Amino acid sequence: MVDSVLDLLFSGHPSALLLQTSLWDLISGGSALANAILVLLVIFSIASWTIIFSKWSALGAAKNGNSRFVRAFRKSATLETAAAASEQFRPAPLVAVFEDAYAEVSRQIQARGVVANRESIARSLQIATNQELSFLERNLSWLATTASVSPFIGLLGTVIGIIRAFQNLGAAGSTNLAAVGPGIAEALIATAAGLFAAIPAAMAYNHFGHTLRELGSQMDDFGLEFLNLIERSFGE
Repeated sequence: MVDSVLDLLFSGHPSALLLQTSLWDLISGGSALANAILVLLVIFSIASWTIIFSKWSALGAAKNGNSRFVRAFRKSATLETAAAASEQFRPAPLVAVFEDAYAEVSRQIQARGVVANRESIARSLQIATNQELSFLERNLSWLATTASVSPFIGLLGTVIGIIRAFQNLGAAGSTNLAAVGPGIAEALIATAAGLFAAIPAAMAYNHFGHTLRELGSQMDDFGLEFLNLIERSFGE
């Protein structure tokens, strides 16, 4: 067994082994199907990294804007004061939540002169929170898809490379590294490409999921604070 492995590693002609020393040589020498799989994995990876950088910026801005608006809101004695302060924090998701609830309060005051239905205000807060979270979650499903599918696509490329290696081995009629090397390299490249696409996507998806849960909790807590301010301002 050991002799067979040594023969496989060292029986190839040196000049044949030097022909494929670079990664590009290995890729360009691969089969059309294997290269198509690599192109697909590259597309998955590029799309994932684009989403990662975009979400990193958007969620970071959302957390910062929410925190600043909450501080301003807690300093406000009335809804009118909070509404005036919200103008400078408008990109923050909590500002949109506040504006929807404030609009519901204004409608009730205009219609009846008092805040008569606090349940409708609570529903407005919840609906606005769900809308903002849905907006922030856009495209995250692509990261989940990339994390779960890319390793299997890479595995398909690995199987194709192994099949090619055995085909070349059968054609050569001997355990020659020059015959099986390209197929083995093709298989390993596909495996690496699949993992390269999947690992960052999985890590980013988990990280962003945790951030979104924090934002959701923050919005829910803000809804309670908003209702408390309603009680102080319009309580009987």
